[in-house]
Parts: sequence; C-alpha cells; structure tokens
Amino acid sequence: MSGTPARTDAATAAAVVCLGESMVTFLPSRPGRLADVPSFDRGIGGAESNVACALAAAGHRTAWVGRVGADGFGDHLVEAISAYGVDTSAVRRDPARPTGIYFRTATDRGTDVHEVAYYRAGSAASAMSPSNAPYDALFAGRVLHLSGITAALSADCLALLHELTAPRPWRPLVSFDVNHRPGLWRDAGASPAVLLDLARRADLVFVGEDEAEEAWGIAGTEAIRAALPEPAVLVVKRGAEGATVFSRGAGAADTVTDVPALHVDVVAAVGAGDAFAAGFLSATLRGLPVRDRARHGHLMAAAVLTVPGDLTDPPARDRADRLVALDDTDWGRLRLGPGWTGDDTEVRTT
Repeated sequence: MSGTPARTDAATAAAVVCLGESMVTFLPSRPGRLADVPSFDRGIGGAESNVACALAAAGHRTAWVGRVGADGFGDHLVEAISAYGVDTSAVRRDPARPTGIYFRTATDRGTDVHEVAYYRAGSAASAMSPSNAPYDALFAGRVLHLSGITAALSADCLALLHELTAPRPWRPLVSFDVNHRPGLWRDAGASPAVLLDLARRADLVFVGEDEAEEAWGIAGTEAIRAALPEPAVLVVKRGAEGATVFSRGAGAADTVTDVPALHVDVVAAVGAGDAFAAGFLSATLRGLPVRDRARHGHLMAAAVLTVPGDLTDPPARDRADRLVALDDTDWGRLRLGPGWTGDDTEVRTT
C-alpha cells in the first residue's frame, strides 16, 4: 500500500481493531473422543475475534476485520460477533470460499487426548491479502491486534501481516500474539522464523514461555526478551505461575514486572490466552500501570477458564478494579471458580 489511510472520526472509531479468521466451533456435549461424542453445541471461535468480543464486553469500542463465506456459517459468525457490540462493517463476504469450522473435544488443549478437527483449508479467511484488505478500517483504531495464526493460513495472509506491521510513523500501536500453532503451517519448519520476525515488528507482544521454547528453542524470560528486543512491551505468559512484563519508554532501560496468576478452578482451558490479551489491552487503553494491566489480564483469563467455551462476560469493571487493587498477599489468596464474575458472587480466598 502507499500513502496514509483516511482516518475515521475519533468519536466513532474503534479503540481496538482485530484482524484474523473466526470460525464456527462445535463444542462437545460431553467428554470423550470425537469419535464417541454424539452431539455438539455451536459456538464461535477465533483468537482475534475473541479479543474483540471480550474488549467490547468490557466496554470498549472494537472492530473485527475478517473474511467469511457467503453461507449460513458466515451469517452466524457476523451476527454472533456483532451481538457482543463489535463493529463488523469491514468484514468481507467471499462467494467462492466457505467459512471455516472446527470441532474439538472437552479436554485441556495441552493434553495428549485433546483433539481438534479443523475444516478451514481454502476458507474465505485464507484469501485475505494486501490487495483486498480494508486499510482505512484496519488503521482506524488506537490499537491493531494481530496474531501468528493468520500468518499460517496462506502466503497472501502472511504478506498482509508483513504489510500491517511495516514501520510507519502514523500506524496505530501494533499488538501481536505469537499463537504458535504448528499444526496449521504447511511448512512447519518456516514458522519459527516467520513468527519471530513478525513479533519483532510489533509494539506489544504476547508469547507463552512454553511456545517460545517450542518454536524458538529459547528458555527463560530473559532469553525471550533478548530474542525480542524491539517491542516496547513484551508479555511472557508463564501459565499457572503468572506473567512477566518487560516494558520501557523511549530510550529507557527495561522495567521488569512479575505478576502472579490466580488460583482458578478450571472448567475448560480454552480461550484463556485471548482473554488475557483482552484484559491487558483494556487496562492499557485506560492508561493503568503495568502491574494492573497484567492483573486485569489474569482476571479476564479466569473468567473464561471457569466456563466451557471461549467467551464469557467479564466481571464488571468496578469489581475488577477492586480486585486488581488488592495488596500482594490478598491477591495471592484469591480463588476463583464457576460463577465468580456475577455481581453478587462472593470471591473465595485460600
């Protein structure tokens, strides 16, 4: 692309614009192998649209930009995402390609028995490219949120991410979740270098300590920061241990902030990474300190971990703020289980 995209009026622009593939997801009616599950409930799933929906539920103006088929599943996706309050006006419909779908088991994604069956090859989203991207919409917000999943969909999708992460003085803050998914890449050997390059072009990066080791063979938060020196903010997620945030201002040295995770009675370990990113971005938009950004990420993740699907309503902002403001001892004693986000639900302590 060339030139500067037209800017949307600040009063109506989304604060965060998320680009990526969203799919119709079929959630099992009971635990077991896909071969044994008799029925499924329909939902929606997609890392970037999950972030957009969670941010909208938290009270922010958000937009999701994607590409879906001119089919019933595409209708459902656009309607369901719009119902969260997300702007979907820049979503494109593809008459020649279908909307992606997938089925998954109820078990934790990190276990050997977890199964996911994707039907997304040749999907409408895989046709996103620099030649058909709605740049005015993509660059309209304060934040543009992307993930490594999009890079795996096709060569055109990767080219689009390179275009969107190119250094420009007028670009919004670029947020990038590495989201290493080896099974999506046609050339799995290429993914580590591609994802590292994209992450180094972003301003804010989310990466799991485990996926950094799997993708790049890098262990430890300091080593991950050494491999990703460019982003002003690097969030290394350490699972149940919490998160380490490296942050710096212009020309300043890093400030390192360790924020412990919460004790959570997990119902399903899906969507937590997207929810964490949404909580962190929400607090970033509000100008909160780094520790509070990570704590809001942990709370948003805990909301999703205590429900079966990828999305749920977050706790009310004033309630989340009260929890975030707890001292380190009281924060460490919190224990969150199903239903904890309800206004009248008492939060337990250990």
